[in-house]
Amino acid sequence: MNINNENNLFEALLEFLRQERGFDFTGYKRSSLMRRVRKRMLTHEIENFEAYLDYLQVHPEEFLPLFNTILINVTAFFRDKPAWNYLQYHVINHILEEKPPRTQVRIWSAGCSSGEEAYTLAMILAEAIGIENFRQRIKIYATDIDEEALTQARHASYTDKHLKPVPNDLRQKYFETTGGRYVFRPDLRRAVIFGRHDLVQDAPISRLDLLVCRNTLMYFNAETQSKILNRFHFALNNKGILFLGKAEMMLTHTNIFTPLNLQHRIFRRVPSKNRRDRLLYLTQTATNDLPNGIVRQQRIQELAFDVGSVAQIIIDFNGNLVLANTLARSMFNINLLDVGRPLQDLEISYRPLELRSHIEHTYSNRRILVVRDIARHLSEGKTQYLDIHFNPLEETNSEILGISISFVDISRYHELQQELQRSNQELETTNEELQSSNEELETTNEELQSTNEELETTNEELQSTNEELETMNEELQSTNEELQTINDELRQRTTELDRVNAFLNSILASLQAGVVVIDNQFNILSWNEEANNMWGMGFEEVQGQSLFSLDIGLPVEKLREPIRNCLAGNRDLQEMLVEAINRRGRTIECRLSFNPLIGSKKERQGVIILMEELACVTNL
Repeated sequence: MNINNENNLFEALLEFLRQERGFDFTGYKRSSLMRRVRKRMLTHEIENFEAYLDYLQVHPEEFLPLFNTILINVTAFFRDKPAWNYLQYHVINHILEEKPPRTQVRIWSAGCSSGEEAYTLAMILAEAIGIENFRQRIKIYATDIDEEALTQARHASYTDKHLKPVPNDLRQKYFETTGGRYVFRPDLRRAVIFGRHDLVQDAPISRLDLLVCRNTLMYFNAETQSKILNRFHFALNNKGILFLGKAEMMLTHTNIFTPLNLQHRIFRRVPSKNRRDRLLYLTQTATNDLPNGIVRQQRIQELAFDVGSVAQIIIDFNGNLVLANTLARSMFNINLLDVGRPLQDLEISYRPLELRSHIEHTYSNRRILVVRDIARHLSEGKTQYLDIHFNPLEETNSEILGISISFVDISRYHELQQELQRSNQELETTNEELQSSNEELETTNEELQSTNEELETTNEELQSTNEELETMNEELQSTNEELQTINDELRQRTTELDRVNAFLNSILASLQAGVVVIDNQFNILSWNEEANNMWGMGFEEVQGQSLFSLDIGLPVEKLREPIRNCLAGNRDLQEMLVEAINRRGRTIECRLSFNPLIGSKKERQGVIILMEELACVTNL
């Protein structure tokens, strides 16, 4: 099948799942998602996505096992123990120290699966703060998209196998034994709140001190990862901590999270504030609530800014145009409706100079930046030259609220400079040499920049490969758990079968009559020890042979008619007396009874023949 056609069919399948069941998997990585869907298709021997879509439409019961296959629930208590140790001894204590006493500590376990991660958090927090304080101060929100996993998590009941990673002292302290299973303490369980949550579609939980989302982001593509991380940034407090899985390095989101410990994937939120509202408040305060003298003073300040002799604009921290004086509006064709719009939407953002990169540079260095001698081509064919000044607007607490950008006309100075250059050829030659050197440096810089971009691209590809390998590892772990479960079931069934066989053999051995069981083709299925004693042949000698092919003292041809009647259902129980010669060569009178062998579906699968020696007629 054509690859593009196959991809289109797969996208149609995902759209069907979204419309029919509300599960939106479009943000998941296609490679791992296709592998999981094909696993279900293999179960039903379906070869393509179109046929599987038809199957889902006809068999709605298939949705549940499909979702369970896609949503890989691989988790464990204290999974990746060194990372949890670092969180417990270096991060949790720091969070608690920064919180005022008796204030609530809010934690979110996103993608909690069957709850092991949430209860791990509960244990380490209870150890750090004490059980009584834990009950009063800790609130853990644990969410997942899989309702079946959440149901298991709410029960908080685990097997001994699940609790192997939990140290014995914590196991005894936080779990109660019930019916061979371990149940998390109910009094602490109330602090953990479980709920269904879609990281892509649902609003995040807010005001968090710690957010744990381990080995979940790696299933999403880069665009969806960025969207989720921005939601996590919103959810956390200014000093909030994000704890990710070992495959999630987050190298491309350093503007919103900074590494606290990259080895264990622990990050701190980069604080941000809505400075635009504060700046607008300072520049556009409503005059109705102020004394007339202050209103008049503010009006004078506004007029003084508006009639300034230098073109000037004000950009807030969010990149929006806040103010522009009369000269700036005239020079750059700015109207009053442009005030409040994003700078990037206005022509002045890139002409005569690309402003946004210099604004970012000013924010980074927190000092005045001057870009000199910028040429501005006018409509009359003339050229105007400007020095552009970028001034950070700081409050007394050193918080930057925005940027003031001034455009100083240096055209006259530029003309004088050109005249000076024309009068001094040597300086012009030197300038050309310097210009050439500058171009070489720029070329070198561009090459270095290109090399750096290639390295960043390679690093992102390696990160993506690492996430893909980790995803496949979890899929293999999930498959291994399934195989282990099947193996345990087979072992249990084998044990039960051995027990039933032993019981059956015990019954056959205890009977004082010979027992022979044959199938529909008259082949021998069972032959007990008493039959061996009567006719001198063991089960190993007769197994699988036709009863009528045996050369024993029993006149087997006389048995053909009652056997056929029994198989045909003419009579359920038949008896007959025959003379036979036993293994000792004696003629005996033998009573035979024929009973049908009934299968699980009430069909006749064979005949059970009981042989009982009544008396010895003669001794040959």
